[in-house]
Amino acid sequence: MGNERAVDEKTGRKYYLDFPEDPAGPVTFLLNLHGGGSGGVWQRSYFPAHDHVDVHRLVVAAPTAATAEPTRHWTAEADDEHLRNVVESVLDRFGPDHIRAFWLVGHSQGGMTSRRLLTQPYFAERVDGWLSLSGGRLGQAAEISADFLPPGLSGRPRPFRRAEPPPVDTDISFIFATGQHEIVALPKTSPWAERLGAGPRVRQPDVVDEEAGQVHDSRWNGNSSKGWGFEARPGTAQVWIYPGARDGRVVADVVRLDKGHTEGLEPKITQRLIELMVSAPGGKLAHPA
Repeated sequence: MGNERAVDEKTGRKYYLDFPEDPAGPVTFLLNLHGGGSGGVWQRSYFPAHDHVDVHRLVVAAPTAATAEPTRHWTAEADDEHLRNVVESVLDRFGPDHIRAFWLVGHSQGGMTSRRLLTQPYFAERVDGWLSLSGGRLGQAAEISADFLPPGLSGRPRPFRRAEPPPVDTDISFIFATGQHEIVALPKTSPWAERLGAGPRVRQPDVVDEEAGQVHDSRWNGNSSKGWGFEARPGTAQVWIYPGARDGRVVADVVRLDKGHTEGLEPKITQRLIELMVSAPGGKLAHPA
């Protein structure tokens, strides 16, 4: 595995870049966006795709949002140019013909940012899939639980309770993953799957992890909530696939049992999500509209 602190030459901003030890040949590119109050280094451990770059031939970029007050978060004004620069840098380095697929990965506000990016022509023409890690669900939202926020954040605006964002109007694969305690219930249908011509959901074997994830939100140790999450620990994830989506695209829902918003993903469910992503078709980044 290769890794470095790459530099956006146009802005001088640094980001984490992980790539296969042997970079020759096709790769899948993941733009891994952190949630509000976090950063690229934390996101790299929350969804540790870098542990799989050699086996699944991944290139993973984990940047950090510029806006840090009152809490670090992504904004169009401060970050969209930088994110486009990161994509272009990866294209220049690995070659568009060698990037078989391009996925946005976003946790929480990073997921909301991924959705916003998908409404822009630059990303809509290039992105093949979106993995939403508790960052909103295409087509039909999952209702957020009443105790989502820890007591120390009570009174603040709750995530995902904003006006419906502009619709995503580009065909992509889509995977939604969430903690059981973040939501009231997972919808049993997917309008996004229906849009792509997929059939009703099919339960897959559970993913059982005996190892914990790598990080949690330690700011709220002893004063968190089930919805926000406690310390990282082993667990079980339920997986549903919507089969038969047009052109082989992947649509899936994943619920991590007895987990909240901020416990880092365990190794086996991380691997399963990556397997789903690399099984999906790509090609848009090499030949944008």
